[in-house]
Amino acid sequence: MDLLEAYRRSLAEFIDRVDQVEPGQWSDPTPCPDWDVRAVVNHVVSEDRWSVPLLAGRTIDEVGDRLEGDLLGADPIAAAREAAAQAEIAATHPGSIDGTVHLSGGDTPAAEYLQQLLAEHLVHGWDVAVAIGVQPRLDPDVVHAATQWFAGQIDDYRRNNLVQTGVRVADDADEQDHLLAAFGRDPDWAPGD
Repeated sequence: MDLLEAYRRSLAEFIDRVDQVEPGQWSDPTPCPDWDVRAVVNHVVSEDRWSVPLLAGRTIDEVGDRLEGDLLGADPIAAAREAAAQAEIAATHPGSIDGTVHLSGGDTPAAEYLQQLLAEHLVHGWDVAVAIGVQPRLDPDVVHAATQWFAGQIDDYRRNNLVQTGVRVADDADEQDHLLAAFGRDPDWAPGD
């Protein structure tokens, strides 16, 4: 699957889950320790907001602290939709995918950065889905793309404590469950666990 198409679909998956959050669910717990639904959505909105200047070649210092704190305001769903729309425009701008982004860990090919964002949208979209009790199945083609990419990244993610370790699934579990487990998620997580 083409990376930009997979990225677009991951954005759509995430926004589909956010659109289903009911007003009383923003403080519900998620599989992310210490993060409720609002915190997970704010984290992804922050990533989307950051992607716009980073894909345009800006550095973290040039962006400064303007993307810190609560980016959701009084209408989290509208904020998430707007951030995703702007992120998609930035990613699909001619030449963006061929550029370099200046991340805190060093210069990174934009295509690699988009792979990271694709996985963020999928996994955190699942986090939101299970937290609010809606359908948690993800686009299998996008899951496959993320799984193939993450197989080459998992050791770095574990070494840098970016994912929890120790989650096991059966060998015959589907690809989504294997991806979630690789990202430190229990595919059977439910509120109250």
